[in-house]
Amino acid sequence: MLTLLTGLAFGLSLIVAIGAQNTFVIQQGVRGEHVGAVVAVCIASDVLLIGVGVAGAGALVTAAPGLLTVLRLAGAAFLLAYGALALRRAWRPGALRADTSGAPVPLARVVATTAALTWLNPHVYLDTVVLLGSVAAAHGSERWWFGAGAALGSAAWFTLLGRGARLLRPVFARPGAWRVLDVVVAVVMVVLAVQLVARG
Repeated sequence: MLTLLTGLAFGLSLIVAIGAQNTFVIQQGVRGEHVGAVVAVCIASDVLLIGVGVAGAGALVTAAPGLLTVLRLAGAAFLLAYGALALRRAWRPGALRADTSGAPVPLARVVATTAALTWLNPHVYLDTVVLLGSVAAAHGSERWWFGAGAALGSAAWFTLLGRGARLLRPVFARPGAWRVLDVVVAVVMVVLAVQLVARG
């Protein structure tokens, strides 16, 4: 039980940060569009990566710097493009009540965006596969309990983030609030893209 709780706390310490993925989950939660699918993709991705890390694949990731470089550049390009779209939306903000004026975003596009924000981020591999996997290895035969705790933390966090964002809907009934959110999203995406390139 102690190992499980340690994994839970460690997993939350890695995931509870305003990044591209969390920002997108909040955005979709406020919009009320395909929230279950977004949360499911985030949780499934984390569980898979945590499992790979606990199984000891961290050495493979660190041994393939070329792959991380490709992911870093692709991730930066994607974040810049997504930030540009958010900035464009900020010029023409809509209210949550007025969302019926435009067609809803297709499920496939939302799932693809969620997957891209997750899998094109090289930090997710360093955090889950390398770092979490290394810490889990220190727990020896109980490393899978540690990994289970981290996966549980991921599931709880994304569920809370996606479902809890709906509490902000009254705020986002005003177009000005959407403008602020989209500007924040654009700034976060651009800053993260620059960091990805700079840290190379």
